Amino acid sequence: MFDRGIIDGHLCENAALRLAKAEKDTKNNPMMKEEFFVIPSKPWEVRYDNGYPNVFWDIEQNVFRLYYTTFSYDKDSAQTRLEERPFRKYMPSTSRITSTCYAMSKDGIHWQKPELGLSEFKGSLANNIILKNAHGTSVLYDGADPDPAKRYKLITKMHYCKENNYMAVAFSRDGIDFSTPQRWPKYNPPADTHNFAFRDPKTNRYVLITRIWKDGIRIAAKSESADFLTWTEPEEIARGIGFENQVYSMPVFFYEGLYLGFASIYHDGDRSAENFDTVDLSLMYSSDLLHFDWIEAGAALIDRGKGKYPDGDWDCGCIYASSPIEIDDGICIYYMGGNGQHTNFRETSLGRAWIDKDKFAYYAAKESSKEATLTLRPANFYGEKLKILADIEDDGWIDCEIIDVNNSSYSDELASAGGRKPVARITKSGWNKIAFGDMSTFYLAEKPLSLCLKFRNSRIYAIEGDLAIIRQERLERG
Repeated sequence: MFDRGIIDGHLCENAALRLAKAEKDTKNNPMMKEEFFVIPSKPWEVRYDNGYPNVFWDIEQNVFRLYYTTFSYDKDSAQTRLEERPFRKYMPSTSRITSTCYAMSKDGIHWQKPELGLSEFKGSLANNIILKNAHGTSVLYDGADPDPAKRYKLITKMHYCKENNYMAVAFSRDGIDFSTPQRWPKYNPPADTHNFAFRDPKTNRYVLITRIWKDGIRIAAKSESADFLTWTEPEEIARGIGFENQVYSMPVFFYEGLYLGFASIYHDGDRSAENFDTVDLSLMYSSDLLHFDWIEAGAALIDRGKGKYPDGDWDCGCIYASSPIEIDDGICIYYMGGNGQHTNFRETSLGRAWIDKDKFAYYAAKESSKEATLTLRPANFYGEKLKILADIEDDGWIDCEIIDVNNSSYSDELASAGGRKPVARITKSGWNKIAFGDMSTFYLAEKPLSLCLKFRNSRIYAIEGDLAIIRQERLERG
């Protein structure tokens, strides 16, 4: 229901689109932490920073895979003990080195960092580094590729120094041992973010969500490729609101005919603000990958934890998410959470949150004491199926009515056809069938009709059924 293209905003009243809240796995969070200061130490995990997690279930290996970015060399983090960090400012240097690392889990809770023997670090191959000098890497499993050696695809920003950095791709048969990174033949965006790639099910092309800058503002951008080797010039698809709400990174996934983006929103521009230099996770959407819109500007899908560094919750400062994994009737969102400000000392860990399927967002009354009205765009009905997903309080209800394009009830036409008054009241939560009697009256009609929902003390998440909504591409009324 968060696709505004199916809503007739002119015929709505006291109804607002709200972003739902994902529920954190408080029993198991956090699941994986930096291990620089533990014994035995993993010295290449000196600072996860944003982490940029890529988590997916591997159907070939029957394991959860995690690819994440870490600073493998960061002088200030390495030389400042945890107990010293609250008393001084973090001072990053241009000598920092990022690496892509790998972890795996059989149950999605307990994570192992296997010694891969691929990349030397301080004279040893006993580490889980996939690729050094790689920033904001993403890895996708592409089961549709006929070449087994290219089933796992990697895209990253190779960064050796300010004068030597470039976009690159690599391929692997097993998701561990990747080919030598191949440089993009053209274009070199800043890409100082999570460079998230996926295959678009609509076009079968590969899509990269990266970042560019305009007027000192971080901008989410999109690049496309037919072969994962040659990419188009990145173009803007989403921006936040001024300095104070910038889109820092945005993994995108296809869901129920729309593209959803887990937008990490960076708060800058006002040092006196309570959320200054923190990062919240919000949700944006698009119907065409050309422009992303807010579902609810300023709202968080996963709330940051309480408190501040160093005594706050493990995720009280910053949140960066992976694309989600559907498990049974739920959606699992893995994310990296940091316990401090973005530009200061923080320790970052992996956790997860859950949200019910089809419940990313909902319509609710702006003023709960008043009735609200939500009207869909005109549609052509072509079958008997029509149902609604909602949460309804004990004293709540939803009245469903069919109206014509003139906002008049279709009662007279239905009654003359031998039906009954087309109002169906819903009072129970969950998926409910909307029944008006003889539905053929609607799908045999020679004109488009609209579904009008009047409700109180309810949350409306989704409508599903045999209707083809006529999307509003322009405003006919002027």
